[in-house]
Amino acid sequence: MDIVRVGRLEIGRGRPCVIVPLTSSSPDALKAEARRLAGLPVDMAEWRVDMFCARTGVDERAVLATLAELKASLSMPLLATFRTVGEGGDCPLSDEGYASLCARLCESGLIDMLDVEAFFRSGAAKDIVARAHALGVPVVASNHDFHATPSKDEMVRRLLFMQDELGADILKIAVMPRCRADVLELLAATEEASSRARRPIISMSMGPLGVISRVCGQSFGSAATFGAAAKASAPGQMDVVALDAVLRALDEASGAEKR
Repeated sequence: MDIVRVGRLEIGRGRPCVIVPLTSSSPDALKAEARRLAGLPVDMAEWRVDMFCARTGVDERAVLATLAELKASLSMPLLATFRTVGEGGDCPLSDEGYASLCARLCESGLIDMLDVEAFFRSGAAKDIVARAHALGVPVVASNHDFHATPSKDEMVRRLLFMQDELGADILKIAVMPRCRADVLELLAATEEASSRARRPIISMSMGPLGVISRVCGQSFGSAATFGAAAKASAPGQMDVVALDAVLRALDEASGAEKR
């Protein structure tokens, strides 16, 4: 499997990368939130740009100005994410606006990785990924289903599409379980996709039923997990300190390679 290197961080080797979302809607609160991460067991920050823009709408100049301040407040790599409303985001944005914002974020030289929704409704995801790569920015292709858990075969198909058709560097899927069997379906899809893919996979089953997938994913092939330091950005995210404690305990019990 290809290892994705972001600074000194290696995604796809050793224990899962721990990513924490930054969710504040004002620049000052966002910077304070970022500074607090320095004392926590976090490998990467994710800026939820849609949550920042939720009250005012998207102003690219304001986003880029805030990004410069945010980057100066962080001591770790930054993943930039604008989650669309259709996949659980907090701020409406047109197809053209989404593509433009992704391009501007990459052009800034201030982000270390970009999230691109794999099934973005205009079908422009491949072009957005290519633009990011041309600017030297690795891409997490993502897909979120907040209503159900697709079949194992469908989840595997989506993950491999992200690799084979979009050329993404990391393949991510998050789904909502309706029963315990759905969580097993997600883990089985993760295991199969990770055995077939060349790129690291991130997978999770959301909500209370799916919490276990956020800590045991490594055993099935998931290379990263999301924890919360302040406000969670998706249902089922654990407090990052508790998450780290569980991951360390699993490492010690299994003799897994440490990060």
